[in-house]
Amino acid sequence: MLRTLSGDKASRFSFGTMQFGGKADEIESAAMYSACREAGINFYDTAYGYTEGLSETILGKLIATERDKIFLATKCAASGSSREKIVAEFSESRSRLAQASVDLLYLHRWDADTPLEETFETLAELVEEGSIRHVGVSNFSAWQTMKANRVASSLGVRISVLQPMYNLVKRQVEVEILPMSMSEGFAVCSYSPLGGGLLTGKYGQSAEGRLVDDKMYNDRYGPKWMHDTAVALGSVAKEIGVSPATLAVAWTARHPGLHGPIISARSAQQLAPSIAAIDFKMDDALYEKISALSPRPAPATDRLEEA
Repeated sequence: MLRTLSGDKASRFSFGTMQFGGKADEIESAAMYSACREAGINFYDTAYGYTEGLSETILGKLIATERDKIFLATKCAASGSSREKIVAEFSESRSRLAQASVDLLYLHRWDADTPLEETFETLAELVEEGSIRHVGVSNFSAWQTMKANRVASSLGVRISVLQPMYNLVKRQVEVEILPMSMSEGFAVCSYSPLGGGLLTGKYGQSAEGRLVDDKMYNDRYGPKWMHDTAVALGSVAKEIGVSPATLAVAWTARHPGLHGPIISARSAQQLAPSIAAIDFKMDDALYEKISALSPRPAPATDRLEEA
């Protein structure tokens, strides 16, 4: 179980600070941090590579007076998991955060060029010295996770948390990652429950945003069926009188294989519908209705008759 230094459980919902120091200045970042704390969120996620270090710097200031009550996660090694890379980036992260340790350190991506033994020997040493309490991996496939965890276990540590993408139009994790996690005991803290903003409905009204301005997001969420799903979700939301963003986040959070989703925004006003999902009660009928709005991925065996 994930707990803060003071012994409190890490909140199911966490807040991702990717926008801190970018589209959210320090004042707006502080407002979002406070809104999350008021909603009971004590789990905050950042990364070495976010906003050229400003995300970690701003978050470090915000948690300074209540560090023991916060479950703090950061990520390193987006461009390689060598010992040198991990040590250098994590050292810089701790400096920015003004913290000697973090509760969770993720490897940001799989590295096919560095031996897993080198990577996890380094992480094991960081655990042993008390610099990190939990090891996590982000954007790993199921086989990569199991292979990495085997090596980690042989060195006296284990992978505790996975951070994959998951939302109504990105459901690949339902095939292997979530079943694997439920079987093997990994906590899953998924990111992008709003699909880069697609599932908020704003792209039916506006031509501004990441899906337009950022090629990566445009490619990721470009298919027409995804936009059709977003429109359909908006219709369901209108029927029951809630924000489509609230439904999108609550739908993601309802999967039994998740510890919880990572929510994010660039302002407190934009964040409010995601926070509302924390207390939104989604019954089985509504969950199935929303699930039917997007294709359910084929099972890993690709035997569609078993889906």
